[in-house]
Amino acid sequence: MTSRERLTKVLKGELPDRVPVAPDTSNMIPAKLTGKPFWDLYLYKDPPVWKAYIDCVKYFGFDSLMDGYVPILFDELGEINNEYKEAIIKQDDESIFTRFYKTANGKRFWDKRLNVYPRVNPMISSTIKKFGLPLEPGSFKDVEGVKEWPSGEELLKLAKNEIGDHGLVGVSCGTSNLIPNETVLFEYYDDPDKFVELSKTKLEYYKKRFNKLMSLYVKPDFVCTGASGSLIFQTFDMIKQFTLPIVKEISRLAKENGIFSHVHSCGPEAQLVELFAENTDLTVIDPLEIPPMGNCNLAELKQKFGKKLTLKGNLHTTDIMLFGSVNDVLEASKRAINDAAEGGKFILSTGDQCGRDTPFANINAMIEAADKYGRY
Repeated sequence: MTSRERLTKVLKGELPDRVPVAPDTSNMIPAKLTGKPFWDLYLYKDPPVWKAYIDCVKYFGFDSLMDGYVPILFDELGEINNEYKEAIIKQDDESIFTRFYKTANGKRFWDKRLNVYPRVNPMISSTIKKFGLPLEPGSFKDVEGVKEWPSGEELLKLAKNEIGDHGLVGVSCGTSNLIPNETVLFEYYDDPDKFVELSKTKLEYYKKRFNKLMSLYVKPDFVCTGASGSLIFQTFDMIKQFTLPIVKEISRLAKENGIFSHVHSCGPEAQLVELFAENTDLTVIDPLEIPPMGNCNLAELKQKFGKKLTLKGNLHTTDIMLFGSVNDVLEASKRAINDAAEGGKFILSTGDQCGRDTPFANINAMIEAADKYGRY
């Protein structure tokens, strides 16, 4: 079977030739493989992260569930903002610092945050204060030389052609997290009613976005309706009130339209698995992290919810993938397969993204383990 066929079988609840293996290499490993400064990818799109990711998939030869890396945006939904320009306010051998600004009535208005593009790490968004930079830049230059790529449906078509039979392409549509950080959490406690309305507004927006995606001639293979760390700043009750309606509706629409739906939510996730298994039409959930970062027991989740959801996970990304030996990876993969592969609906993966310095031999060991221990 090709990777595309194998993943499609599993997500339909059918048995493939073997357990699919899809280590999460979302951006650090692909960026490293290019041999370029990371800012070439994140700032100058040369290549963009999604293209580097597809090249990484082909390099290692795993089964790719490409979950939302391709930025499919539509001007008619207000998703493309040309009002702001990005400018370099500081640059040295190790990092490029940028801020966005807009001009109105002859005056320049700077965004309160800045982006940092390190040479050997992913881009981060941070506060100006953290880096000791002035609120008003003393000097700056507009970012130039960003490589142009198609947008909208043309970009989706390009990504699907690029990945070919190596996997499935997902597009973001929905969220499991309306409170992603402490700043927004304070806003919630200042005005909880605002988030009731925000949830309704977001739901209507995602329904429009879903309908737009379904109107395309080239459609995504699945929609991504999760978000990182859903149970970090949100309580379980907040999720039930604010984001369960979103996941429920988008997964229902996906099922009606014959495509799959996916939730990624690193960190504690056991309650989410139960909630979504019992209350939505969700197809697949990951990364099912184990303690201390998460709280998932793969065997227990398989026993309770493995007939309702495809489970994707969950080798420890530091203890096993980053610092473990090849044998450690083989043994951990074998345990995960034994815990969750019976009857299908399981994708062998990692408990979140593999770090930049993860040995390539360990990624190859996961692939070997799926072939050796995951045959049906």
